[in-house]
Amino acid sequence: MAKDKNPQLRQRIAQLAARMMADEGIADFGHAKRKAGRQLGVTEDHCMPTNAEIEEEIRIFHEIYNSEDQPAALQQLRKDALLVMQMLERFNPHLTGAVLDGTAGRYAATDIHLYAESLKDVEIYLLNLQVPYESNEKSYRTHNTKHGNDRKKVPVFILEGPNGTIRLSVFDTNAARTPPRSPVDGHSISKANLAHVSALLKSADASADPA
Repeated sequence: MAKDKNPQLRQRIAQLAARMMADEGIADFGHAKRKAGRQLGVTEDHCMPTNAEIEEEIRIFHEIYNSEDQPAALQQLRKDALLVMQMLERFNPHLTGAVLDGTAGRYAATDIHLYAESLKDVEIYLLNLQVPYESNEKSYRTHNTKHGNDRKKVPVFILEGPNGTIRLSVFDTNAARTPPRSPVDGHSISKANLAHVSALLKSADASADPA
């Protein structure tokens, strides 16, 4: 009997986790699904949805509840990201995460990957520009193995942008050729350079132009 209920239960957890991520600013899939599961009285791993299922529910949530506001908010976050990327152009910036894939809600953080010979190079550059920041680190999946996922902690500079948090993950210059894995499907993470982000913005502006 329990197995018959699992698909519906997984969907309920996915929907609740999606609402938390889209509307409350929770950024981590694992945290969102565990919190959603607890609220529904579920802790068993086999009942939990995949990250891909949650991401699909985030898109549905935006279509149903945020169809009027979310596109404009997303466009603004991408514009903010472009300005930061232009400021940090020497570090080969790439936009990634929810702001790139279009699932960002009003509290979403903007994730930008930088590539530098030294973490100090980025730190000194920010200091010279008098950009306030906080330091932290983020764990990334580097590749899949038969027995699990290898992970690597990467230093992060956290900036307060005009419309939300901007996280700058600093990778070694060689890492540009081997991007980390996506938490959604395990494939190489999607990322966009300055030219790509600029093209995204121009395309969205053209679509919104009534002329």
